This record gives sequence, structure tokens and C-alpha cells, in this order.
Amino acid sequence: MTSEKSKMIAGALYNAADPELTADRLRARQLCHDINTTRPDTAGTVKALVAQLVPGVPASVAITPPFQCDYGYNITLGEGVYFNVNCVVLDVAPVHIGARTMMGPGVQIFTASHPMSPEERAGGLELGVPITIGADVWIGGGAIVCPGVTIGDGAVIGAGSVVTRDVPARVFAAGNPCRVVKPLDPLVV
Repeated sequence: MTSEKSKMIAGALYNAADPELTADRLRARQLCHDINTTRPDTAGTVKALVAQLVPGVPASVAITPPFQCDYGYNITLGEGVYFNVNCVVLDVAPVHIGARTMMGPGVQIFTASHPMSPEERAGGLELGVPITIGADVWIGGGAIVCPGVTIGDGAVIGAGSVVTRDVPARVFAAGNPCRVVKPLDPLVV
């Protein structure tokens, strides 16, 4: 890995002050600003801007501004994904979100991390750990999904939860730290 960008995407320690990454973040910030200041009656404009921000985004994806992300190009969204207002995706590493997954207001998805050693942190390096969220997941308002987490298909995450470890498919999980509360009835979608 030679570039800081390739190190970042691979989950290795990288320098976020790298000029290429700085330019990429500035581009994403500008697109997020444009999305967030678009008039409510111009949903088509929001979709066009989101398509510039998130490569290959399906037309059925809906994002209700405001929305923030670091880069956009590390986000992969399935058909029918929905982000409610005030969602944040720190996508220094890949974020994969399956079809028909819904985010409540203020959901935060953080792949960004930092070394635990204060000496390493002082060097200014950081890293990211990918997040995978399955299909048909519902994440309640204000929930935080931490680096490296996988949430299984059909899971429901309670509002305000802090998801620090993997959540299996088809369960209701909630709390801080988030834990499985109960399995979901297989007949309930």
C-alpha cells in the first residue's frame, strides 16, 4: 500500500491530513452541504447529489437531509435504504448497508477509530474498521454503530443504543452497550 487512501480503505494506520484525503473530504463536505441546503420540493435534486456522493447508489434510496459523511465513496447501499434526518456516516472504511434498511433520526455509523496508545495517537495516525448492516434492518433514532460491527438481516436496534459488537439476524437488540433482548417472531417482518 503506497497511498494514504489505500491504507485508509484497507484498515491500516493512515495519515488523514494527506492532501488527497483532504480534497476527498472537502468534496464530500461540499456535496453534503448542497444536499442539506436543497429546497424540500426538489427531491430529484437531492437524489442527483446523493448519486454524486455515493457511487452506484440505487434510485430507490432516500435520504432526508441533513446528512453528513466523510467521503461517500466508501458507502454501499442496497435498494430502498432510508436515512431519516441528521444521520452521520464516518466512512473512512467500507460501510455496507443491505436493501430496505431504515435509519431513524440521528443514527450515527462510525468506521473511524484511533490507536489506543496515546503515543501512537500523538503521531496523528488513525484507522478505520468496516461496518456491515444487513437487509431489512431497522435502526432506531439516536443509535450509534461502532467500528467493526456487523448487524444481521432483519435485526431491530432500539433507539439510543450503542452497538459495540455484532448483532445476529432477526433479533431485537437495545441498550448501552447494545445487547440482544429477544428473538423476533419469524412471522413478523
